[in-house]
Amino acid sequence: MLRLTALTTGIAMMGAAAMADSHGHSHDHGDMARIPAPEGAMVYFIGLEDGATVSNPVTLHFGARGIGIAPAGVEWPDTGHHHLLINVDPDSVDMEFGLPADDQHIHFGGGQTEVTLDLPEGTHSMFLLMGDHNHVPHDPPIMSTPITITVE
Repeated sequence: MLRLTALTTGIAMMGAAAMADSHGHSHDHGDMARIPAPEGAMVYFIGLEDGATVSNPVTLHFGARGIGIAPAGVEWPDTGHHHLLINVDPDSVDMEFGLPADDQHIHFGGGQTEVTLDLPEGTHSMFLLMGDHNHVPHDPPIMSTPITITVE
């Protein structure tokens, strides 16, 4: 089981709207039109390189360029929120629907930009995927380069 501690950075002004992922709606948003990605938008890990060896607890920092961060449920232009996908093949993600919420698809619907996790020992692949106010990936998807880390 994964232990998760999320920290919100730089969005205290959003107050009650910044509820982690308890914003009161389903993640299945049916056949909704995807929101266009801002041109040149990107997400990435800060200070964590592909192939890194780390120990628990693992703190991950998320970066974004060309797109603002807003909590789930808040529809502002050119914004979204992070999702961390662990041990998920990027090609298996259905980009047409809201992302599931489980130990492999971690939502940061409060607009968090970092997290501390306890991961099982071993090798893990991971990537960031930006979602809109309904957790649906933008069109085209704003996704980090997948990385692999080893937890000792």
